[in-house]
Amino acid sequence: MTDRTSGEVLETVGRRAEARLVFARGGGATVLTRQHVPYPFHVTRVFRLHPEAPDLASLYLQSASGGLYRSDHLTLAIEARPGARAFVTTQAGTVVHRGGPLPTRQDTRVRVSTDAFLAYTPDPLILFPGAHLSIATEMEVEPGARAILTESVACHDPAGSGLPFEHLTMSLRLTDPSGRTLVRERSAIDGPAFTAADSPLGTHRAYGTMILIGPADLLPAPRTLQAEGDAAGCLAGASPLPNGAGLGLRILAPDGGRLSTGLDALARLAFQALGGCAPARRRK
Repeated sequence: MTDRTSGEVLETVGRRAEARLVFARGGGATVLTRQHVPYPFHVTRVFRLHPEAPDLASLYLQSASGGLYRSDHLTLAIEARPGARAFVTTQAGTVVHRGGPLPTRQDTRVRVSTDAFLAYTPDPLILFPGAHLSIATEMEVEPGARAILTESVACHDPAGSGLPFEHLTMSLRLTDPSGRTLVRERSAIDGPAFTAADSPLGTHRAYGTMILIGPADLLPAPRTLQAEGDAAGCLAGASPLPNGAGLGLRILAPDGGRLSTGLDALARLAFQALGGCAPARRRK
């Protein structure tokens, strides 16, 4: 689009949409008590996939549009109220298409109440050539809450020419109910630097993070997590988060497929520790 008076090229405004999901405990089980899911978001019905934990609700989050497009700004808010136990995942990886001067934005807001358990483990975002993406996550946890949250990206050029994405920004802020910041981090990298011979990621072309929140005596040991990630063919590192908030993990992998395998292995270990049962196989 061009301004006729100045000749300046203006950025086309993408889609604006916010989805909201609220899980609560009722009748001895976790139920989805509120859902606002506008296009392009879509959710399945709640599944009961854990016979040993019939109160645990599993939900697939889907995209009805084929990915994230230029200048989109999509927001997902998930809340787990006291006593709720929920597992939210995606059906597949989400493609991030070529962007423009303004970033494509994906914001996530998570709130986990006392005695609640929430695992949000989406598949990787697939960065196509020219993608310009900004990811921002806000997470509020009450005392006694347990949570698993993953974020991940992988480069892919469907033409096979090895062209990189344009730019990636990722930010995380973890707070307590009073609004006090427990953890804050931010990273940014250009696509050419991500894929260059002297890339800070080495030869890896996929990157993921995992946040584990819960009582210290339930959290897996960092060495155990690192060994699990390494056994899956990834390079994993784990360390305590500031202010005793939990554990943070970083995972590098040669490609998105290997990254998904590593994240799944780590999520299984964390789910067993914090969710009290082994996660059911996710059918996709």
